Amino acid sequence: MSLVSALQSGAISRPVPLPPLRFTGGETLRAGALQRRSLAVEAGRIVRGPLPEVDMSGFLLLPGIVDLRCDALEAAAGAPAHAVHALARAGRAAAAAGITTGWLSQGWSWEGGAHAPDHAERMLAAHAAWRAEAPGDLRLRLRAETHLTDDADRLLGAVRRHGIDLVVFSDRARVVAEDAAAPVVLRRRAEAALARKAEVPRHLCRLAEAFDTMGVTYGSLGDADGETRERYSMIGAGFADAPASRSAAAAAKAMHEPVVLAAPDLVRQPRPGQAAAFVAQGLCDALASTDDVDAPAAAAFALADRGVRDLASAWALVSSRPAEIMGLADRGTLEPGKRADFVAIDRETRAVEMTVARGHLTHLGAVAAERMGKAVTSLGIAAE
Repeated sequence: MSLVSALQSGAISRPVPLPPLRFTGGETLRAGALQRRSLAVEAGRIVRGPLPEVDMSGFLLLPGIVDLRCDALEAAAGAPAHAVHALARAGRAAAAAGITTGWLSQGWSWEGGAHAPDHAERMLAAHAAWRAEAPGDLRLRLRAETHLTDDADRLLGAVRRHGIDLVVFSDRARVVAEDAAAPVVLRRRAEAALARKAEVPRHLCRLAEAFDTMGVTYGSLGDADGETRERYSMIGAGFADAPASRSAAAAAKAMHEPVVLAAPDLVRQPRPGQAAAFVAQGLCDALASTDDVDAPAAAAFALADRGVRDLASAWALVSSRPAEIMGLADRGTLEPGKRADFVAIDRETRAVEMTVARGHLTHLGAVAAERMGKAVTSLGIAAE
């Protein structure tokens, strides 16, 4: 698909490579501050030097969002064809939200259904076939339930085979077993999982050792308290995802381990959740979309509006900091030489009008399309 045909159709069915362009007139987030500077893109990288210009007056040009946890796939259907459709839907939604690098969460659990290992392996295979067409760098992360102790070899094989680079340990067994509203069959599965409690420590140590060898980043999800976080830290699970208490978040920070919070908690109405207090107390390193892909951008603006952070440091929670957690030095900021991953946001409406991932257009709103159309016309860019 060419840039011209994308502009003519008003839709982007697959990533569209941009010609060498300089985006001018907007405010660019660079070196920790919004600056009246242009942003030049060529061959998938941010560059210096004069290039044909696109007027982006009235826009903020910000680093692309790096989303460590997107839950859009957790309820996907089991058939492989449906998996591809679910991935495509999640990809379009991520691009429209300004996400240029993201991890779609997939369960690996005794819970069954969309979280069962059988379904997870189907989703992993579908993702491998789809990833080349994805609008941005969209990967999979596994939510591995700690009490599924008899599937270690299968889990490690799947991680190795599909190049999974992010895993979180989750322990839902007791919560589900004690939930009177949970379906009987699910409570029985939870009780069966709890019966293997004695096997869990050795199981997790084995997984952690293998992940270290494979270079997989791994953490824990929903730590109940500081003691739980310390136990995970001892085996090498190096970040806390959505800690359930202040003591868990504080323990992570005390051990110099990143804390990832759910961005939707910052924009919930009528009042934000406990994540807002964590951010204000310095107990947050990154924000993830979880069940709302639009939340990271909205949360960053909400923090700036409330005076908790300036926009530059708030945006770092959804761009440079998560990139650092994953060791991705080539993205997260808009410096020359980095990947051309950025988002153009209308300063007044705060709508995501354009998303560019590795120099490829993945989302284009009406206002940005008009600007791009004028540039294409004036530059005489061919339709091929």
